[in-house]
Amino acid sequence: MTTTTEHHAAETHKHTHGPGCGHEAVIHFDHVDYLHDGHAHREHDGHYDECTVCQCSHCDDSCAKCTCADCDCPTCAHNACDCGNCDCKSCSSCNCPDCTCATCKHAA
Repeated sequence: MTTTTEHHAAETHKHTHGPGCGHEAVIHFDHVDYLHDGHAHREHDGHYDECTVCQCSHCDDSCAKCTCADCDCPTCAHNACDCGNCDCKSCSSCNCPDCTCATCKHAA
């Protein structure tokens, strides 16, 4: 059985997102979101897609920016990393190579 992941292509920009492009960059699990004008764009196969919007009932922001204390959205990960090996503010931005935190997806 093949599963198709839906991708929503972002609007075209006159520049390429990346360091120094002028947009805030936020690590969101295994990719970087570039934030601007209420959007979160992520690179995918040579183009940029809109990243996920939080599904909890408390906000309508992107998962990369959600800070709801009682968020139950499956694609948000702003839990505080508890591995003790790093000083990351949240699981979504944790990138320590020896992470043991149960809620950081890169540790699996």
